[in-house]
Amino acid sequence: MSSHVSSHVHATVNPEHGPCTKIAIQPEPELTQPAEYSINYMARAQWLRAAVLGANDGLVSVASLMIGVGAVNDTAKAMLVSGIAGLVAGACSMAIGEFVSVYAQYDIEVAHMERESLESGGEADGIEKGRLPNPLLAATASALAFALGAILPLLAGGFIKSWGPRVGVVCAVSSLGLAGFGALGAFLGGANAYKSAIRVLIGGWFAMLVTYGVLRLFGLAFNMQVSSA
Repeated sequence: MSSHVSSHVHATVNPEHGPCTKIAIQPEPELTQPAEYSINYMARAQWLRAAVLGANDGLVSVASLMIGVGAVNDTAKAMLVSGIAGLVAGACSMAIGEFVSVYAQYDIEVAHMERESLESGGEADGIEKGRLPNPLLAATASALAFALGAILPLLAGGFIKSWGPRVGVVCAVSSLGLAGFGALGAFLGGANAYKSAIRVLIGGWFAMLVTYGVLRLFGLAFNMQVSSA
């Protein structure tokens, strides 16, 4: 970085040597550029995947389950019970799957650190061990996130008696939730929020449409349509 100097010139009178010119050159303070605040998006990968994507999974799963059940049973009770069952079962499944997956990753990384420690004749770094993934934390976050996403369609349409408005509300709330979770996940990960929201929204619509279509065809084929209150 180049520096700029400014000169201040003024005359002084020395009794012995007569008039002389004294030049004082003072360097200007260097302009420092503030360091850009950088975010380590890779460090967010574990909890981002377990939280935002878990909520998205919960929303898509329960909304699709409720709409699928609504294809063969138009009672509010059936959709409500199916939504609650999907929430509980999905949260448990997500927690167990995340725990097993992260624990396997933990064991692999610990074994790798121990091999490196033996090869170098030292001990495993405690700081590095502290940075290892936490299986219990990941499982808890995944279960809670799934339940958070699943409760949106459940509360939105589970208590509406009329079949048409109930399915419409579930679809509308689920669409808003999908777009929101997609945008939030992209924002936290440093990606394009708009593209992510559209991608997640289209994926959720596809899942709900396929579930409804399959159950509707199944119900018509086996005459399973139930319309009692």
